[in-house]
Amino acid sequence: MHTLSHLTAYPASRVARDGAAYTLARDPSGHRALIVEGDAEGFVGERQGAVILCPLTPHNAAALRARLPWLVPIPLGLQISAGFGDRLGLATPGHARAVWGTGVAPIFAQQSVRENARTGRTPQQVLDDAMWGAFEAGWRHPWGADADHVKVPEELDPFIAAGYTFFVFDPGAHVDNAAHTDPEAVLREKVAALPWVALRTTPADQRAAFLKAPFDLGGFALTFDEAVWMRAAAKYGRAIAHAATMYQALAARMDAGAFEVEVSVDETETPTSVHEHLYISHELRRLGVTWVSLAPRFVGRFEKGVDYIGELDVLDATLDRHAAVARAYGDYKLSLHSGSDKFSVYPLAVRRTRGRVHLKTAGTSYLEALRVMARCEPEFFRRILDYARERYPQDRASYHVSAALENVPASERITDAGLPDLLDRFDARQVLHVTYGSVLAAYGAQLKAYLVRHEEAHYAVLEKHFTRHLLPFNRSLA
Repeated sequence: MHTLSHLTAYPASRVARDGAAYTLARDPSGHRALIVEGDAEGFVGERQGAVILCPLTPHNAAALRARLPWLVPIPLGLQISAGFGDRLGLATPGHARAVWGTGVAPIFAQQSVRENARTGRTPQQVLDDAMWGAFEAGWRHPWGADADHVKVPEELDPFIAAGYTFFVFDPGAHVDNAAHTDPEAVLREKVAALPWVALRTTPADQRAAFLKAPFDLGGFALTFDEAVWMRAAAKYGRAIAHAATMYQALAARMDAGAFEVEVSVDETETPTSVHEHLYISHELRRLGVTWVSLAPRFVGRFEKGVDYIGELDVLDATLDRHAAVARAYGDYKLSLHSGSDKFSVYPLAVRRTRGRVHLKTAGTSYLEALRVMARCEPEFFRRILDYARERYPQDRASYHVSAALENVPASERITDAGLPDLLDRFDARQVLHVTYGSVLAAYGAQLKAYLVRHEEAHYAVLEKHFTRHLLPFNRSLA
């Protein structure tokens, strides 16, 4: 860094374009400002000599995006990609360090409606924080913004207004998990009761479409009998109708080509069979939905913050067949939700999908922030740990996790030197992971202040952590 006035500038951020120069800088307390030299029309700030110091407001973020087009998120298409959820708004420079040179297309702004509610942030804040982080890091390549797990059309609007480009439809509430094991008589009743008007077909026509002939998927074929078709329809028919409604609502609000869609049924109780995956894809395409990625509910358990739980050889075989469906129905990507820390899965997913894969991470960046606290502010980390232990029985309710609280020691039982090791233990990672909303409500301002104080340590642990994540996805090594 070099000193400019009373501020210290981030040299990677500096860029000159069309008669102006822009630099991100910070003062000794960590407060940040945008320095604009030359033409500053459209920016709002304090004039100091030849420059204007601009606070990092939504207005100034929009003004900078209007001047520097690479700071505007765009659709990323079928590139191998990764989403970096950032619940604190401070992690993007570390994410950028890890993804640089890998050939992986990053989604730097990624937050679900649920996460925004728990962190008290808005879609605009999430996108602007990611943009400022990308600017700080000197990132000038394409990047995306993910409106994650939107469930009803009304949730689309604040993401659209903020400039998001990637929309993950979550029709999980409309998936009938009981159909996974219902007897045929019950399935028949459920199929008859599906919203056939919204599905724009009839039971007889859909039955004929699936039973008329095997579906050629390249290396193998799938054949539906009546029971398999009914189970797929009963389980996913309402979800497909809802996803189509979401797509129509989004297409009515945004120009074609300005957005891309993922359909996610991962947060459901039962695995998505390969037949059911084909059923979903076939029907979405028939209804005019265009999507870039799809997240099935895979076999085994993709729990938060830990590696895959299950038989890897079974997952590998099913990934191969799921990928064949994706290639046959539009060559879309398979999306790995709750994808952080699944190090045993990444090589399988990249190989089976032939690079048509999207990795979605979120809470693991928060855990790495806590690792910095465990190393640099141990007394503060102890307060977070004890509060997380207190909150875990309530906060785990909306997550698929299996951590046992008795396996997470209270803080007084651990030495300072032993605190960072908790971030490598299964139970402690999950307890700390799913209590983030409660912890941020109680300690969020102090946590962010400490991360600013230990900024370089924070970026370094993120870079190390995500370099390990991205190594199997690195196209420069392919």
